[in-house]
Amino acid sequence: MYEETYDIAIVGAGHAGCEAALACARLGLKTIVFTVSVNSIALMPCNPSVGGSSKGHLVRELDALGGEMGKNIDKTFIQSKMLNRSKGPAVHSLRAQADKAEYSKTMRQVLENQENLTIKQAEVSELILNKNNEACGVKIYTGCVYNTKAVVLCTGTYLRARCLCGEAITYTGPNGLQAANHLTESLEKAGIELVRFKTGTPARMDGRTVDYSKMTEQSGDERIVPFSFSTDPELIQKEQVKCYLTYTNEKTHEIIRNNLDRSPIYAGIIEGTGPRYCPSIEDKVVRFADKERHQLFIEPEGLSTNEVYIGGMSSSMPEDVQIEMYRTVPGLENCKIVRNAYAIEYDCINPRQLYPTLEFKKIKNLFAGGQFNGSSGYEEAAAQGLIAGINAAMSVLGKEKIIIDRSQGYIGVLIDDLVTKENHEPYRMMTSRAEYRLLLRQDNADLRLRKTGYEVGLVSKEEYEKVLLKEKQINEEIERLKNTYVGTSKKVTDFLTANNSTGLKSGSSLYELISRPELDYYLIAPIDSERIDLPEDIREQVNINIKYAGYIDKQIRQVEAFKKMEEKKIPNDLDYNEISGLRLEARQKLITYSPVSIGQASRISGVSPADISVLLVYLKTKYSESVIK
Repeated sequence: MYEETYDIAIVGAGHAGCEAALACARLGLKTIVFTVSVNSIALMPCNPSVGGSSKGHLVRELDALGGEMGKNIDKTFIQSKMLNRSKGPAVHSLRAQADKAEYSKTMRQVLENQENLTIKQAEVSELILNKNNEACGVKIYTGCVYNTKAVVLCTGTYLRARCLCGEAITYTGPNGLQAANHLTESLEKAGIELVRFKTGTPARMDGRTVDYSKMTEQSGDERIVPFSFSTDPELIQKEQVKCYLTYTNEKTHEIIRNNLDRSPIYAGIIEGTGPRYCPSIEDKVVRFADKERHQLFIEPEGLSTNEVYIGGMSSSMPEDVQIEMYRTVPGLENCKIVRNAYAIEYDCINPRQLYPTLEFKKIKNLFAGGQFNGSSGYEEAAAQGLIAGINAAMSVLGKEKIIIDRSQGYIGVLIDDLVTKENHEPYRMMTSRAEYRLLLRQDNADLRLRKTGYEVGLVSKEEYEKVLLKEKQINEEIERLKNTYVGTSKKVTDFLTANNSTGLKSGSSLYELISRPELDYYLIAPIDSERIDLPEDIREQVNINIKYAGYIDKQIRQVEAFKKMEEKKIPNDLDYNEISGLRLEARQKLITYSPVSIGQASRISGVSPADISVLLVYLKTKYSESVIK
């Protein structure tokens, strides 16, 4: 039997696996990443884009921590747009169309040239545990063994995958790639609870058969904002491709309703639970029967292909039904399908088996990230992959693992939701899930998380010092505005009148003027004679911090209260059966989830505030103050 030894093995090289592998290798550990096909590295099997509402926040945070996705999309995007500009800064989110093939190719090149990292095309068939029930390696299908000190599972949608297009079922992974059919049994033997989820993707059309004149053009931003804080904005300004908007109609919906009995979803063929927030077109027609139309986005797959993606119209209908329904859409009357839409089922875990570090509670040195954890989306996967990779490395290096909590980032919200809430469907990140979203804006991710990335070892000293300088310049400019006053001169009065703002009876600071709803940092430039030329990202932070100062201060106070609950740790050896005042449901949930803090316990469904009070009293009686803080 052939054997090799590495520090860490990463199983899967999708968006989660790539981030995990790069993190481990960059932290100096000998790392091997396994993939069923090197052609599937950083594959985009569904939409050809990165970012979007809330997802853009995740990519920005991942970049601030030292991840790769932001840098890679900056190199390979073909259209970029800041979403929700008409709303407040808390929900502004960057989204970019990717050249799908270039994105995968460029990420693969990064992995191939990363020191300490080995890529191996092979199907992992067995997880190896030692006598202490700790992960210590993997075996591949050929029988070769790879001994390691930690393992990170990032299997995506490949475990026992099958694709469904009407009555036609193929036992493959996405895009017809080989499924991973042998690892599930090994995981179940190790006591890991698996569930069955599903997702889907729309058809891809030959762009030459699409009539764009019947659709509404969707252009990118005139001024492109990069995802990565390390990317020079001036180097990525370029001509962008066009996307288009069109709609389904009653004829489309009629065809779908008439063929529901042939849909694997409604015929009972599909076992897995699908994503509620990204439903198939069949689901939309059934669940939103009152809707006369649903919007569709026609997006190019890349510069070197004619294929276009039909966003908003994923399906598992038979091919003949797909052809008929797609051709009812304005602009698609003569379309030719290059790749059929399909649904895909796969095995993944119940994520309540994980700590917030993404390590399994019952198997030491085994970590998990991405869709394997019951989430959906490239961005959610990459964020988890990075945290799982970092913590696997910390475990091997004997250092303290990191936890991004809900007050620090969307990554913290994502992971906390996965490990503390009952998720009966693929989890999708949304801005509404983040209770501190005014603090967790995508524009300040570097100010929030760069320090953590630097302390971990994935952010260089030079990059960290840039953030410290940025923070200093922001604070100095805000302080200057607080101490710069203007009076009732004609210039000031005329300026205020021109901007429909109330005149001054006495002197006012520029800070106070910016706080007015009708004014902002940019508008008052004509009456700010001492202003120096600052970079746009600093001007943006100054404006937001002043305009939303009251709301920001309120959320900071809320975070302080949240932190107090998070700091009250729950000992690992706590026996909930000893706590007589707990309700039965609460006791069962606490035993199942094994929360690490009072804060986490309070977010578990079925654990009431009264239960938390009982738990606090018990802890204070049973343990010293130093144990529970």
